Amino acid sequence: MRVMKFGGTSVGKPERMHQVSQLITRDGEPTIVVLSALSGTTNALVEISNSLSAQDKKGSTEKIDALEKHYALFINDLIKEASLKTKAEGIIKEHFEFLRITQRISLSDALNKDILAQGELMSTKLFALYLEQEKIDHALIPALDFMCLDMNDEPDLTLIEQKIKVVLAQHPTKKLFITQGYICRNAKGEVDNLKRGGSDYTASLIAAAVQASVCEIWTDIDGMHNNDPRVVDKTVAIEQLSFDEAAELAYFGAKILHPTCIWPAQQGNIPVKLLNTMQPSAAGTVIKKEAGI
Repeated sequence: MRVMKFGGTSVGKPERMHQVSQLITRDGEPTIVVLSALSGTTNALVEISNSLSAQDKKGSTEKIDALEKHYALFINDLIKEASLKTKAEGIIKEHFEFLRITQRISLSDALNKDILAQGELMSTKLFALYLEQEKIDHALIPALDFMCLDMNDEPDLTLIEQKIKVVLAQHPTKKLFITQGYICRNAKGEVDNLKRGGSDYTASLIAAAVQASVCEIWTDIDGMHNNDPRVVDKTVAIEQLSFDEAAELAYFGAKILHPTCIWPAQQGNIPVKLLNTMQPSAAGTVIKKEAGI
């Protein structure tokens, strides 16, 4: 089984979701797809939460309305089948009703994390509807059913492995699974998250839990470069890295990969590939036990 993670820019536009649907079905290998929130959504949710914390109802209302309008336009371009568009509109209405309800509740840490979870929940539900429209067989498996933290707020890999096996066994005929990055439950059973960049961490943890053949991290850059190609001209993609080398580069600021992503894959000796959704034919970077082997 393969794990493929797509970041916010990879699903941030309807046409990008179309492309992702082609990438995840191109060879028929059983696959778990991990999606981030649509690009810009988590930042918008943080701003909404900040307005709620400041008891700025007018500000939070304006921000909620603006984000809802963005999703309405997104749905209109993504879903063409009338019955599925109605479903999509219902999904968005439900999530934004939740955000408006939070305006009447005192903001707590637990509620804040519920707010931040909305992006991944919406992106995966909308993507699943698009797959349904395209007659692509799949199962949407909620990350909140298996991604969990221990009492120290660290991922409980043993429990994740146990829980995801149960979830996958509920869909014995499926080969394609869609789930959320970033979000999880803490030891109290509350909605929590794996912090910024946590979708990479989700993908690596899932890959370790199911002993995947590979963990693919799809972004808008074709692999890890010798410098940031969004800032420096004529950079070169690094073809292979060891786990230790990649972890060091990530720790010192290589933004393509979250530093925590390396550890679970390294524990399970699962290769990690860094690939570009916009240039899927590019070789990218392969991270494994020893570079060149």
